[in-house]
Amino acid sequence: MIRFLPLVALAAALGLLLAPAVSRRAGLFVSRLALSLFGDYVADESPRKQDQRELLRSAHASTTHRVYASKTLLYAGAAGIAGGMLGIYAAAGLLYALEVGADRIEAALPTGLAFLADLARLSTIGVGELFLLLVFFSGTLGATLALGVYYARWFVLDQRAHERGARIDATLPRTVAFVYALSRSGMTFPTVMNTLAENEDVYGEAATELGVAVRDMNTFGTDVLTALRRVAHHTPSENLEEFAENLASVLGSGRSISEFLNDQYDRYQEESEAQQEQYLELLSTFAEAYVTVLVAGPLFFITILVVVGLVIQDTVPILRIVVYAGVPLASAGFIVYVDSVTQPVDDSTTAAVGSDERDDSADVPADATDADETVDPTARPIGTRPDGGPASPAGNAGDGNAGDRWRADRERLAQYDRLQRLLGWARRPTRLLLWRPHTSLAVTLPLAAVWIWSTATPIPTASIDALVRAVDDALVQSTILVLAVYAALYEIQSRRTARIEASVPDFLDRLASINEAGMTVVESLDRVRRSDLDDLTPELERTWRDVEWGADVESALYRMERRIKSPLVSRSVALIVNAMQASGDIAPVLNIAADEARATRQLRRERKQVMMTYLIVIYISFLVFLGIIASLTLAFIPAIEGANLSGATAGMGGGVASGVGGGITDGLGEANVDGYELIFYHAAVIQGVCSGLIAGQLGEGDLRDGVKHAVILLVVTYVAAVAIGLI
Repeated sequence: MIRFLPLVALAAALGLLLAPAVSRRAGLFVSRLALSLFGDYVADESPRKQDQRELLRSAHASTTHRVYASKTLLYAGAAGIAGGMLGIYAAAGLLYALEVGADRIEAALPTGLAFLADLARLSTIGVGELFLLLVFFSGTLGATLALGVYYARWFVLDQRAHERGARIDATLPRTVAFVYALSRSGMTFPTVMNTLAENEDVYGEAATELGVAVRDMNTFGTDVLTALRRVAHHTPSENLEEFAENLASVLGSGRSISEFLNDQYDRYQEESEAQQEQYLELLSTFAEAYVTVLVAGPLFFITILVVVGLVIQDTVPILRIVVYAGVPLASAGFIVYVDSVTQPVDDSTTAAVGSDERDDSADVPADATDADETVDPTARPIGTRPDGGPASPAGNAGDGNAGDRWRADRERLAQYDRLQRLLGWARRPTRLLLWRPHTSLAVTLPLAAVWIWSTATPIPTASIDALVRAVDDALVQSTILVLAVYAALYEIQSRRTARIEASVPDFLDRLASINEAGMTVVESLDRVRRSDLDDLTPELERTWRDVEWGADVESALYRMERRIKSPLVSRSVALIVNAMQASGDIAPVLNIAADEARATRQLRRERKQVMMTYLIVIYISFLVFLGIIASLTLAFIPAIEGANLSGATAGMGGGVASGVGGGITDGLGEANVDGYELIFYHAAVIQGVCSGLIAGQLGEGDLRDGVKHAVILLVVTYVAAVAIGLI
């Protein structure tokens, strides 16, 4: 039983490391344990700990320095214990491996290397030497793991801070445009900042960072200059640091804020174009690196291994490692790296998530039959109920029963909203699939499993190759089905959204022109919806129908935003609604929004045009990959087989010829030709999926855009494999 004690300690250490990910209570227990052990140690002040606190603030970590530092030390200690236990088993394994004995090793080695046989005498050392050996292995591996975990946690935090800085830089131009537009509408600066904080989900990480200053002012009563300077001090973005410092200086000097924001807006528009060029150059470098390293490299390596395997020695095991592990893992690492060091022109992720969060009660589009749809909370005046009546005094201490009743009513209303959303999905399954393409997996994956089960070839033997060949054809067909359905749904919705976004700048310009002519916002909306704005016109018609049925313009616009689910539309609606609340003259704000929308679309178009070249390069490189696979299958292997048969026939003639007949092809009869052909097929399939996904990520900015390319390359691979007889 003593020999199992290290295993128990190892399991306990690993359990301590994994517990917070499994249970919240376990995480609290680990935090309390860490604080009790190391809380006092990490609480003292030092320059290093001050830097760590700044790093936590920059990364927006949801914990204090004392907790994070204590848990880091606890995790490092647990990793050290686990490493120590592993070191003991490593030492035991070394001793077991050296049980061969010094005499046999000495007899097998040349005379000059006979001293190496003394290494085997480790198996005959005494108790003291054995203890020192175990301590050495245990201490070395334990210390390595402990230091690795300690520095890894701070390194991950540093990477999170850098990632936030990149997202802040990407969203800062549109945030400045929003602040500038609202300041032009007549809002006071504190109101502008509060409005920005309320729209963090639409304007992204820069708005979130400036929202810290808003919460600092509203919660702790900090003045605006101090709050902005604190944000400048803690932010991981140099651009936001400069903007916040300059904004604080302008506020302190009494200069015109609108003039300053106008200068900043123009500056960031120019910088966006320069950053676009740098970004495209970076993407071009990534595309060239991918084609060179992850397409041409594996192809060259596979070719060499196949030649060696056919004429010298079997290399199927090495090829399996390269194809089934090397290519997918390298491609996944490339995708993660590109995603971490690049930032899309339009950071749509944050806005899209915000739209999903805000449409919890309105997944079903508004039309003439749903005028009683729940109004967006941000569009309702404070102190009113959803039905328009005064808010119930739920928090009134003198009327506890009324508060309880109102709380129960709110819960029932929430349940009703959830039920209505589910019923709406059931009534409109097509719209659900278009808005959330991943829900198609609930249908396509079971269909794929049934297809594989029903069409799989009966397994004649129990070998691995036979098992794989029995299911790989149906598996590839099913993969094409699953990915094709997802890609079709995603493309339909994304193309519809793109067509609507193309009309947004014209919509804002026309709305601004009509508003400048002296018409109200409602009259302007009525005039604009009668004009031809392509795919945006039906949505404006439905928005106007909402207004006719009694909804205010703000609620109708929010409903339109929820139906379209576009970051560009979300920003435009947020700007229009907040400008309307400040003044009826919203033309200057609309002009700014139109310019910002037009600039964003222009950057997208430029990126797509530039990256189209590299998208074609990726396609061509994959076709070359497939062509060489076909050449190996159709020409090289038959040629080697023919040479082997000729050599064998010559060898049967007897005499001298029988001794030299086979040459380098003598081993082909023992080569696993079927195994190589199977690996060729799987290599093409795996490379097709990886190339398609990466083509979408580089060419269109989103991995989901690569699914259609993966489907195309998979279909090409399957057809080619059938044509050349790989399947």
